[in-house]
Amino acid sequence: MTPSAASTASCKSLYEITGHTRLICLLGDPVGHSKSPAMHNEGFRQLGLDFCYLAFQANESTLQPVVEGLKLLNCRGFNLTMPCKNKMASLCDALSPAAQICQAVNTVVNDGGVLTGYTTDGAGFLRSLTEAGRDFRGKKMVLLGAGGAGTAILVQSALDGFGEIVVFNRAKSPNTQRTLQIIEALKGKTNCRISLFDYDSSQLRRQIDSADFLVNATNIGMAPNEDGCLIPDSSWLSPSLFVADIIYNPAETKLLKMARQKGCQTVNGLPMLLYQGAEAFRLWTGKELPVEIVREKYFA
Repeated sequence: MTPSAASTASCKSLYEITGHTRLICLLGDPVGHSKSPAMHNEGFRQLGLDFCYLAFQANESTLQPVVEGLKLLNCRGFNLTMPCKNKMASLCDALSPAAQICQAVNTVVNDGGVLTGYTTDGAGFLRSLTEAGRDFRGKKMVLLGAGGAGTAILVQSALDGFGEIVVFNRAKSPNTQRTLQIIEALKGKTNCRISLFDYDSSQLRRQIDSADFLVNATNIGMAPNEDGCLIPDSSWLSPSLFVADIIYNPAETKLLKMARQKGCQTVNGLPMLLYQGAEAFRLWTGKELPVEIVREKYFA
C-alpha cells in the first residue's frame, strides 16, 4: 500500500466508533452553529486518534449534572460556550492561571475524574498575532470591549507580555466591577500597565494614536448589523497600526475594511477561533491540530 493510500485508509477507519473511542464534546446553548465538531473530528481523523467530538445543549441550571455524568462516562474533556463558561469555573478541581483570573472556562481536561479548566480564547488570539508576523511583547494595545472574549484577550495578553493595555468599555456595563477586579489581579501578577475608560471619543482617539494594536472585542459590526463601527473614520488609524476584529461574520467588518484601505495589517476572528480550538486539542491529546488542513476545509 502506498503512503497516500495508507493515510487514506487510516483516516477512513476513524469514521467508525469502536469500543475504545473516548468522548470529547461541546456544552452550551445554542451549539448547532458551532464549527468545533468539524474541526476536532477532522483532527482526530488526520492523526489517527480514537476520539469522537459531539455537541450537547446545556445551560447554567443543567450544567452540573451534565458534567457529573461526563465524569462517570470517562469523557476525556469538553469545551464550554455561552452561557456555561462562568459556571464551569466553580465546578473545576483546578484552574489554569488565566482561567483563575477570568473565573471563566472554555476548555476542561478530565484526568481520572479530576477536572482542570482552561481559557484558550486569549491564547488563540495571541497566536493569530504571531502567525501574522507581529511581535506583541512590550507593545501597546487598545482593546474595545470587556465581555467574555475581551476579558480572555485582556488576561492572556497581560500574562504573555504586552507592555500596556487600554480597555474601553461602557461605564454602566454590568461587567464593569468584574473588569476592575481582573485588572487589579493582573497588576499583581504582571508588569503590564492596564487602564479602563468609558467610550469617550477624544480619549479613545488619543489612545489609538499611540497604540501598536487596536482590537475590537465587541459585537459591533457583526452581521446583520454590518454598518456598525466604534471608529468613525479612517483618519483615526495609521498604517503602522495592527487592527484585529474578533468578528468573522462578515469576514471583513467595516472596521477592518477601513483599516485595510488605510494600509493597516488586519486579521478577523477566524484565526482566533481556529487557534483556540488548536490549543484545546493539544490539551486533550498532547498532539498538534493539523491547522492547515482544518483551515482549508472549514475556515476558508
